[in-house]
Amino acid sequence: MTTQATSKHTNRLIHATSPYLLQHAHNPVDWYEWGSEALEKAKREDKPIFLSIGYSACHWCHVMERESFENEEIAAVMNEHFVNIKVDREERPDLDDIYMMATQVFTKSGGWPMSVWLTPDQKPFYAGTYFPPVSRYGRPGFIDVLRFLSDAWKQRREDITQQADVLTDAVRQLTTVEGGDEIVPHDVVLRVANFLARAFDPVKGGMSGGGTNKFPPSMAMDLMLRAYHHATNKPDGPTEDEKKLLVLVELTLEKMAHGGIYDQLGGGFARYSTDVDWLVPHFEKMLYDQALITDIYLKAYQLTGKPLYARVVRETLDYVIADLQSPKGGYYSTRDADSEGHEGRFYVWTKREIIERLGEAEAAIFCDYYDVSDAGNWEGTNILNVPRPAETVARLHKLNVDELDSRLAAARQKLFSAREERIKPHLDDKVLASWNGLMIASMAKAYRILGEERYRHSAVRAADFVLTKLMKDSRLQRTYRAGKTHTPAYLDDHAFMIDALLNLYETTFDIKWLDKAVVLNNEVLQRFRDPAGGFFFTADDAEKMIVRAKDANDGAIPSGNSVQFMNLLRLTVLLDDRKLAEEAQAMLKTFSRQLVDSPFRSERFLAGVDFHHRRPREVAVVIAKGDESRGEELINTAWRTYAPNFVIAAMVDGAPESAAIEKKLPLLAQKKPVEGKSAAYVCRDYVCRAPTSEPAKLREELAK
Repeated sequence: MTTQATSKHTNRLIHATSPYLLQHAHNPVDWYEWGSEALEKAKREDKPIFLSIGYSACHWCHVMERESFENEEIAAVMNEHFVNIKVDREERPDLDDIYMMATQVFTKSGGWPMSVWLTPDQKPFYAGTYFPPVSRYGRPGFIDVLRFLSDAWKQRREDITQQADVLTDAVRQLTTVEGGDEIVPHDVVLRVANFLARAFDPVKGGMSGGGTNKFPPSMAMDLMLRAYHHATNKPDGPTEDEKKLLVLVELTLEKMAHGGIYDQLGGGFARYSTDVDWLVPHFEKMLYDQALITDIYLKAYQLTGKPLYARVVRETLDYVIADLQSPKGGYYSTRDADSEGHEGRFYVWTKREIIERLGEAEAAIFCDYYDVSDAGNWEGTNILNVPRPAETVARLHKLNVDELDSRLAAARQKLFSAREERIKPHLDDKVLASWNGLMIASMAKAYRILGEERYRHSAVRAADFVLTKLMKDSRLQRTYRAGKTHTPAYLDDHAFMIDALLNLYETTFDIKWLDKAVVLNNEVLQRFRDPAGGFFFTADDAEKMIVRAKDANDGAIPSGNSVQFMNLLRLTVLLDDRKLAEEAQAMLKTFSRQLVDSPFRSERFLAGVDFHHRRPREVAVVIAKGDESRGEELINTAWRTYAPNFVIAAMVDGAPESAAIEKKLPLLAQKKPVEGKSAAYVCRDYVCRAPTSEPAKLREELAK
C-alpha cells in the first residue's frame, strides 16, 4: 500500500473515513467515493464507471492495488476513459449486494476485490474480481480489459446497452421475492438441520462444500442444536441420526478450538481455514465472526456444560475487549491478515524463536503440545494448533494434566508478550452499527451464562456508544470513525441492534434497553416495511438504486430479515403486541416459497421458524426484597439452561417502578414472590405453571 510519505499523488479518497478507502488515497488513480459528484461526471462526460469494491482485510484487494492501482500506466488509462469509484463494502453493503449479484451472474462466481463496469445510469455491463495487471494464469490483464471496454463503449455502444439491460434484469429477478399463501411448516427446520448434518465432515467437522476452505458454520450448528433439542423431547427420544446432530456440532467446535483457525495465544478466530483440517487460516479477524462463533459456543456450553466451550468464549471475548473495543466503547471492525507485507507473519513461529523465549525444557513441552517442529507446518513456520490430547503430552513429559496446563499457561503468556513486540496487522477501526449489534448480543449473553461482569460492562459501553455516536437527527447511522458518523443505517443495522438491545434487557433487566429496542423497531416498521410482507434493505428515503432489495438469505452474517423476524417474535411476547405478531406472520408467508424451495441459505430465519412453531418458554422472575441473591440465582439458572426458545423478564417486587414495568410487560403482571421468596414463573402463551423458588426445579422445567 502506498503511503503519503512515499507517494507523489493524493486523490479525493484522502477525505474518506474508511481505512480501506484511505489505503487508496495516494494511488495515481483519480478515485471518487460513490456519490453525486462521480455519477454526474459520468453522465456529463458520457463515460462508463469503473466500480471497485473491497474491504481493508481483503488480501487480494491489496494485491490488485499494488499491481494495478499504483501503476502509473494503468492509472492513466483508467483516468482517461473511466470515472473510477472506490467503495468499502462494509460501509456500503447495499452497493456490494447489488453488484455482487451482477458479478455472480456474469462470471458464475464472486469475491473481492469486485471489479464492475457500469453505464452512467449505474447498470452493470461487465464484471470480475481480481485481475492481474497483464494477462497470465488464464486471467485477462487488467490493462487489456480496460482498453477493450473503452473501445467497446465507443464503438459498440448498442451491445453494451443490451448487456447492461440483461444483467440489470437478472439482478431484479434475484431480488424479487414471490410470496406464498401458507406459513412455513416446522418440518422444514428439521429437514434442513438433517440435510446440513449430512453435509458435515464426519471426521474433522464443518462443511467444505467440495473444496478445501472451511468457514465456521455457526448458524448451521445453531439449527442442528435446535433440531437435536426437539428430538430429545419426543416420547421415544432421538433416533441415531438425530443424536448425530449433537455429535457433529461438538466435533466441529472441538476441531475449531484446537485448530490454527483459533489464535491459541491471544484468543479469537480467523475468518476461515484454507484446508480441511482447520490448520491454515486466512488470518484476518472479523468482529462479526467473534460474535457469531462465541454465540454457538455459548449454546453448546448451555447444553453440555463442557469447560472447553466456556474457555473458548472467555478467551475470544477477552480478545475483543482488549484489541477491538475502542476506548470510547464501540467495537472496531477488523484486524487484517497481513503484516510487514506477509500474510500471517504476526501469528507464526519458528521453533528457534520459541526456544529462545521459553528455554529448552519449557519449549519441549510447548512444542509437543502445539505441534511445533523444526520443519514447521506451514511455509517453514509453525501455526500453533493442538493435534493431540493433553493427557498424551502429559504422559510424554511425566506430568499430570494440571501441571501441564499450568506450565502451558505460563508459556503462552511469555510468547503472547513476545508477540506483542511484533508489528501488528492493520486495524480497521471503523465502528459499524450492525456488527456492533452482533457483538453486543453475544457479550450480553456471555455475562449471564458465564457469570462474568466484564462482559456486561463491555456490552453496555458499546450500546451506549452506538446509541449516541452513531445517531444523527434521531436516526441510526451505519458507520463511525475518527469523530465522523455517516450513511443512514440499513435494515441489518437496525435489526442487529434491536436484537442486541433485547439481549441487554433480558440480561440486565434495565427497562431502558427495551424502550430503545422499541424505538428502533418502530423505525424499521415505518421506513423499511414492504406492505406485501418483510422489509427492504434500504429505507424509503434512501438513495435510489437500480433495485431495492429484499431477501432473507443468510451469508457470512445473518440477513436483516432473518434477525428482524426473530425480533418481532420476541417483542410480541414481551409486549403482548398482536400487531407485531401479524407482521411476523406476514413475513412467514412472504418468504415461504424461498424457505421451502431453497432453505439452505436461511438458517437464521429458520431459527425464527422454530421459535414460532414450538412457542417460547416465557420466564418471569419476581425478586423479593431481602432475597435478591435467590432472584439472581434463578435468573442465572434460566440463562445457563439450554432452552433455545425463551424470553425472560424480571423485576423487584414492590420497587417504585414495578407498577409501570408490569403495565409495559404483561408477562410480569400480577406475579408475586412465594412465601417471601423470589420466584420464577414458567409460562407458555401467558399460561403459567406453579411458580418455583428452587433453581433446580426451574432448570428441570426449562430443559423439557
